[in-house]
Amino acid sequence: MSALTLKIAVDLAGQALDAGREINAAPLTVAVLDNGGHLIALQREDGASLLRPQIAIGKAWGAIALGKGSRLLTQDAQQRPAFFAALNGLGQGNVVPAPGGVLIRDQDGKVLGAIGVSGDASDVDERVALTAVEGVGLRGDAGVPG
Repeated sequence: MSALTLKIAVDLAGQALDAGREINAAPLTVAVLDNGGHLIALQREDGASLLRPQIAIGKAWGAIALGKGSRLLTQDAQQRPAFFAALNGLGQGNVVPAPGGVLIRDQDGKVLGAIGVSGDASDVDERVALTAVEGVGLRGDAGVPG
């Protein structure tokens, strides 16, 4: 596979929402971006709060923009806050350095895009994103060593 299609992106969003329901997560919002950072699919569950779409997009966009899962971005932001302040200035505030932004890789490791999930605790958001990516037969990269 060389690119994320609309069909795959919609399937990813659906898989994420299903995974959230299975674990009784809070209402979620899921964004799927291509490898250029462009939004392909966005789904927001009933009851998801106002800024969840922007947060989900920001988690995924940050992963694409910096080439690593948002868990690593979280650590980077804590260690280099001035860099992340500058980065968000450059990116017009689009980087959300919190777990839940997962790179989507094909079986050869090529980055196809990213999925961002927001609505529950960040660790839950990340778990849901990884479950969705694996559910469509791709590899998720959350930035977790090992």
